Amino acid sequence: MLTKYASVIYFDIRKFAICVAFILFGLYSKAQEFTFPGNKQKQSIHFKCIKNLMIIPVFVNEKGPYNFVLDTGVGPMIITDPSIIDTLNFGLMRKIKLSGLGLETVDAYVSQNITAKIGSAKVNHIPTAILKEDLFNLSGHLGIKIYGLIGFSFFNSFIVDIRYSENRIIFSDVSRRIKYRGTKVPIFIENLKPYVDVQVDIPNKGKVSTRLLMDTGASHALSMEMLNGDAFPLPEKTIRANLGMSLSGQIKGYMGRISTFYLGGHIFNDVVSGFPDFESIAKKIDLTFRNGNLGAEMLRKFDVQLNYQDQVMYLKPNSLARVPFQHDMVGMVIYLDQAEYKRVIVGEIDEGSPAEKAGLCPYDEIIGVNFKSISAYTLNDLTEMFKSKADKTVILEVYRDSKVFFKVVRLEKRI
Repeated sequence: MLTKYASVIYFDIRKFAICVAFILFGLYSKAQEFTFPGNKQKQSIHFKCIKNLMIIPVFVNEKGPYNFVLDTGVGPMIITDPSIIDTLNFGLMRKIKLSGLGLETVDAYVSQNITAKIGSAKVNHIPTAILKEDLFNLSGHLGIKIYGLIGFSFFNSFIVDIRYSENRIIFSDVSRRIKYRGTKVPIFIENLKPYVDVQVDIPNKGKVSTRLLMDTGASHALSMEMLNGDAFPLPEKTIRANLGMSLSGQIKGYMGRISTFYLGGHIFNDVVSGFPDFESIAKKIDLTFRNGNLGAEMLRKFDVQLNYQDQVMYLKPNSLARVPFQHDMVGMVIYLDQAEYKRVIVGEIDEGSPAEKAGLCPYDEIIGVNFKSISAYTLNDLTEMFKSKADKTVILEVYRDSKVFFKVVRLEKRI
């Protein structure tokens, strides 16, 4: 979804208008499917898991591999770095307008002359949205160079077994007999996206049924957006937080915990969830098919087998299933500069957060953590550190206005 933040909930703001635009232009009127060469029916590849997202190698027009986010929440392939496409003439391509959660729009360009290959499986003429510049800054927020996102065409072509416990994906031809593992759960494919029915406990209402977009491209566990045409009820304890970015600016809302969450017979307690401001966010997106969003922090607690053709998935809890849900205990966004992807910059800071109390400011550069150079850490390392343990002290070495100084931040469990 656009600019993505390292220590906040949203990683999926890009999706709303992109998929709608492609549906309107009918680019999926004919099936574009990945196929294996010859008699091959199955393949396994490894992925990098960064901030709960799956990063896989993708060849584009026979070149690469390039790092792409494997994302159930996108329809067409999205290329965020057009430099990977040779002889690209935007003047000859169809232009579409992508809108975020506000009124601003951004130009993107449609192509069906792109080939993509994952492992040995290949698709020709895959519907693709190409951005003239990397509006998402995915590379900056994930800490490695990212070239785009890929979703529906891949998942619709295979039975996909996501082994989060092994950082491995096994994808098989849909005609192949598969040994399924775990609990069978129905899914619903609407507008190129998968949805799942779950139940949640909410204050003063008890257990209610909701339908959530199942989104491997969102780093959070849950985002609850709407119930019965109105804002989703807030838990008793919440904090005001920056939930991410859209094309038109910050997404504001609240962070809290869902007391009990039920998914396919599996029960989770105290699940961290975002609650976007309904007036400014939820009324501007299409909630026809959903009440919210089920993200990768929840999905990672299972090994997941997806079968889009039969509209079913199987969930087998893994070693992460019992790990408690934790929120960022610092209350600030960090990302890498877009020039060299080396400098760690402070972004938005939550009001009243430990980061604000310590005197950190947006655009501060973090050059050291706990008396080690920042080069000793990945963004993923820092994200995990910032939600590791309440009352833990983190010492940040900060560069600001040509001066270097230290800031002591005490982690705080705020929800």
